[in-house]
Amino acid sequence: MNHVLHGLASNAALPPELVDRLITVADADVATGLARRPDLSHAQAVTLASRVAESVVELVRAGRLTVVDIDPLARPDAALALLDEGSGTPEWARRFAADPVREHRERLAACPGLPPDVVGMLTVDPDARVVAELALWSPSDVAAGLAAHPHAEVRRAVAVNEATPPTVLTALVTGEGLPPAQRCLVCDREETPFVHDRQCGRLDCDLLPGASCDGSHESTVHDMRQAALRNPSTPVEVLVGFAEHPSMLLRWALAARPDLPGEVGGRLAEDPVPGVRADLAENPAIDHALMRALASDRGHDVQRRLAHNPNVPLDVLVHLAGATRIGPTLLPRIVAASPGEVEELARSAVPAARMLLALRRDLPAGIRDALAADPDAKVVRAVAPHPGLSEAQLQAMADRHGAQVASGVAANPDATPPLLESLARHDSPAKRTLRVIARHPHATAPALLACFSDSRARQAAAGHPQLPPHVIVELLADPDPQVAEAAAANPSLPPAVMSDLIPR
Repeated sequence: MNHVLHGLASNAALPPELVDRLITVADADVATGLARRPDLSHAQAVTLASRVAESVVELVRAGRLTVVDIDPLARPDAALALLDEGSGTPEWARRFAADPVREHRERLAACPGLPPDVVGMLTVDPDARVVAELALWSPSDVAAGLAAHPHAEVRRAVAVNEATPPTVLTALVTGEGLPPAQRCLVCDREETPFVHDRQCGRLDCDLLPGASCDGSHESTVHDMRQAALRNPSTPVEVLVGFAEHPSMLLRWALAARPDLPGEVGGRLAEDPVPGVRADLAENPAIDHALMRALASDRGHDVQRRLAHNPNVPLDVLVHLAGATRIGPTLLPRIVAASPGEVEELARSAVPAARMLLALRRDLPAGIRDALAADPDAKVVRAVAPHPGLSEAQLQAMADRHGAQVASGVAANPDATPPLLESLARHDSPAKRTLRVIARHPHATAPALLACFSDSRARQAAAGHPQLPPHVIVELLADPDPQVAEAAAANPSLPPAVMSDLIPR
C-alpha cells in the first residue's frame, strides 16, 4: 500500500482537480479512500469505477453509482449490492434467482423488497443454504411457510427470524404439527452417524466445529432451539422447561430473556455455570430480591453484570461498586438516577460509587464542583472531562493529583491551549495523556510536538490541523507508515505539496 496516497485520498482539503489526478493513478487501496469521500462527484465515481474494478461495490454502498452505471452481467457483485440497498431492478432480481452460481442466489435471498415471484423461486431453490438465507430475512408469511421445509438448516433460520409468528416458533421448539426434518448440512456431506472434529484440518470443509448428525440432525435441532430461545417472538411459556436442560447453551439463552418469569429466574440463579448467572444478573426482568441474592455471588462476572442491570437497587449498586471492579463505565442505573439519588451518590462514603456518578456529563454545577474537589483521584479523573469546569478548577485538579488525573483533564472540551501545553510538557507525561492531547481541538503546535514522544500520539498529532505545515511535510517521510498516512490526510498540508505527491 502507498500510505501517503491512501491518506491523501481522504484529505478533506484535497482540491477537486487533484482528486481527478489521484483517480488516474489510484490502486485498490487508494480507490477505497476516494470512494468514501463525501465530495466525490458522480462523474468522478464513474471514472474511478472504470479504472479500479475493486472500487465499484464501495461506490455502490456509498450511493455514488446507480442502476444506469452498472452492467449486471459484467459486475454481478455491484448489481447485488444495489439490490441489497433496495435500488436494483426486478429484472435483475429475476436473473439472479436463476443464476447458476449459488453464492449469487444466496446473496439475493438476503436482499429486501424482492418481487413475490422471485421469493417464490428462492423458496424452492435446490440448495438449502439459499433457502435458509431467505428464511432469515423474510416476512412472517414466508417464514411461516418455510417452517415445514424438509431441511433442518432452513428451520433453524426460521427460528432466528423475529418476524416468524409465535405459533410457528412454538411448533419449531416442540416439533408438534411439523413433519420431521429429512436433511441437515451434516448428513448432506457425510455418512451418519458423524461428529465433526473440532480440530478438523480439511481445507474444503465448512461444517461448524462439533456439528453432528446421527439421523436426527441433533446439532442443527439444538441450534434451532437456541435461536428460538433468543427470539423475543417465541412465547416464554414454551421455554420455561429449558431451565434445567442439560445443554448449558440453552440455559444460557433462556437467562437473557426479557420476559423471564420470576420462578424460572430463581432456578437459573442456582445454575452451576457462572456465565448463565451473569446473563441472568444483567436481565432487567429479574426482581429486586433476586438481585440482592446475586449481589453476593462471587462467580465470574456475575457482580459486574449485575451492576449493569438498569433496575438494580441503588444501595445494591453502591455495594457492588466497592465489591467488584466495574471500571469507568457510565451505568444505565446511574443515568436513570433521580435528582435525590444523584445527591445521595455524591455523598456516598464509597469512592467507587462517587466515581460512577462522576462519569455523568449532565450533573448540577454544585455536585460537579464538589466531585472536582473530591480527595479521591479516581473520582476526580472521572469528573475531569465534565463540561463547565473552569481553567482554574482543571489546573487545581492536575496540581493535586498529577498524572493520575491528567488524561481526564486533557479530555475536557473546555481545556485551554496553555493548560494542554502544560500537561504535555509535564515531567514524563503518561502516554494516555499525550494521546488525548493529540486529538484535542484546542491543542497548539507546542503541545502537539510534545506528543511526538509516543508512537500512537505521534500518529494522532500528525493529522491535527494545528500542526505547522513544514512539520506535516516532514512527517510524510516518517518511518512509521501510519504517521505518514495521517500527515497526508492532514487538511493543513499545503496544496502545492499535495500536487507534488501525486504522480503525473
